[in-house]
Amino acid sequence: MRSSTSANRISVRLQQSNSVSYETLLYETRGHVALITLNRPDRLNAWTGQMSLEQADAFERANNDPAVGAVVMTGAGRGFCAGADIQDAFKARLDGDAKGADTLLPGGMDWIALVERTKPLIAAVNGPAVGVGATMILPFDVIIASEEAKFGMFFVKMGLVPELASSHYLERRVGFAKASELCLTGDLIDAQEALAIGLVNEVTPPHRLMERALEMGEIIAGNPDLQLRMIKKLLRENGTETDTTVIQEREFTALQEARESPEHAEAVDAFLNKREPNFR
Repeated sequence: MRSSTSANRISVRLQQSNSVSYETLLYETRGHVALITLNRPDRLNAWTGQMSLEQADAFERANNDPAVGAVVMTGAGRGFCAGADIQDAFKARLDGDAKGADTLLPGGMDWIALVERTKPLIAAVNGPAVGVGATMILPFDVIIASEEAKFGMFFVKMGLVPELASSHYLERRVGFAKASELCLTGDLIDAQEALAIGLVNEVTPPHRLMERALEMGEIIAGNPDLQLRMIKKLLRENGTETDTTVIQEREFTALQEARESPEHAEAVDAFLNKREPNFR
């Protein structure tokens, strides 16, 4: 359990902020957490190619900042993300607009690879998250939802199919039965049902959402970057691996690297000297 001193330090960090300007999102740092806010509230933060490019840049900005240990993403206004922008994406493509043909992931961007190499990601879902608004966060490390959040795999209702490897990640999160139901019906579910089926980690009152997400980010950021990234990789690679020999070999290789790291030495010294480790 964290000491009251630690809790006070977290509280102070959450109040500190440094911001960067983008067109479709806001980027700021709160202590050791990067906060990305999707910022098209008039369209319920509908996803566009410009937004995906800016998200990628913001993720890399966080990755390159040694003071940042975790990333929180949320939405401005009353929605998290209402899916792809129908006017700017689907309609443009159907009308033969060359810009609409590659609108959501410009240049063949690999969203999953981007998420996998990014520092621990926390989604703070403040409202509706449907279509790509839901699938983009399925490979995130933690999903925290407001009681006002709703989730929906709307693809079938738009004459489309799931993307961003969501047919894989959704099944891993909620199981085959619920994944099939959500994708084949396109129905919306509320935050409590999402929690019950394992789609989200926890549900908070609306006024507590950002406080809790940033708190979780600070807790994660209190751990060393190298080991956090190694754990993300192990969970990704071993989650569907059935060969336990291969699983243990991967873990052993990572463990050997971790044992030789300065982060491990710092943790041992901190424990022996009854102090908190300093990984940043």
